[in-house]
Amino acid sequence: MQRILSLAILLFLALFAAAAVRADEPKQLLNVPYGKHPRQVLDFYQAQSEQPTPVVFYIHGGGWRGGDKKTNPKAFLDQGISVVAINYRYVQNGVEEMVEPPVKAPLHDAARALQFVRSKAAEWNLDKTRIGATGGSAGACSSLWLAFHDDLADPQSEDPIARESTRLFCAAVNGAQVSLDPQELREWMPNYGYGAHAFGLPNFQSLIDNREKVLPWIQEYSPMAHVTADDPPIGLFYGGEVPVVGASPKDPTHSGIMGVKLAERLKETKVDVVLVHPGQPHPKYKSSTDYLIDRLKK
Repeated sequence: MQRILSLAILLFLALFAAAAVRADEPKQLLNVPYGKHPRQVLDFYQAQSEQPTPVVFYIHGGGWRGGDKKTNPKAFLDQGISVVAINYRYVQNGVEEMVEPPVKAPLHDAARALQFVRSKAAEWNLDKTRIGATGGSAGACSSLWLAFHDDLADPQSEDPIARESTRLFCAAVNGAQVSLDPQELREWMPNYGYGAHAFGLPNFQSLIDNREKVLPWIQEYSPMAHVTADDPPIGLFYGGEVPVVGASPKDPTHSGIMGVKLAERLKETKVDVVLVHPGQPHPKYKSSTDYLIDRLKK
C-alpha cells in the first residue's frame, strides 16, 4: 500500500512539474486571422516579461508569389523580444481580386497586420512603440516600404485597428529590393530583370515599355521613393558578390548594389543606416538579428 502511495505521490509531482514547465513556456498563438482572406493570418510568439516587450515583425520572402511565415523566434525570445510572423496575399491573389496594382495586396496586408498587432498590445504585453520589421527579398522590400511610407493610420476610422499606426521603430533586412523603378534599376545593374509582376505585367521589358503609364504606382510602391528625414534607423544586409554599381552581378535581384544606392540616399537624408555586404563587414552587427536585438533593447 505504501509503495502504491509513494508511486502516486511521485506521479503527482511529475505532473505538477510538467505543468509548471508548460506554464513557463512562451505563449504561441498560431494562424491568428487579421483579415478575411485565408492568407491573412499571423503567428505570435510571446517573450516572457513583466514589462511590455519590443516586437520583431517578420515578413517572409518568396517574390510576393510564394513563401510562408514559418520562422524560428528563439534568438529574439531569449532576449525578451516577442515575435510576429505574417502571411499575406500573394500578387496572384491581388490579380484574382482585381487589386490594382497587384503588389498593393501584399504591402497593404503587411500594414494591416502591423496595425492589428498594435491593437493587441495590451492583451499581448507589447510595447507598440518598439516594433522592428525584418525579412528577406520581397519580405525585405515590404519591410522597407513600411519603414519609409507615411503613416497609413486613419484617425477618424470607425475601425479601431485602422486607427493604429503603421510606422516602425527600425527595420533590418536581408537581400532587399529597394526600388521597383526599372529605369534606375537598369542604370545600377544592366542585367536587372525583377519586379514586373508587381504591376501585373508579364516581363521586365514590358515594365520598361510601360514605365510612364505605371509611374504613379512605381512612386507609391517603390520603397526608395518614400525616403524622408523622419524615417527610422535601417540595417541593410547583403550576401553574394562585392557590390559594384554599374556591374552585372550573378544575382541582381538580391544584389548589394541596391543597398549601396539606398544607403547613399539615406545618408543624404540624414537617416541612420548600417550597410553590411561582402567587403564591408560591421564590427558589431554580423546579421539582421544582431541589429534588431541591439536596436530594440536600447
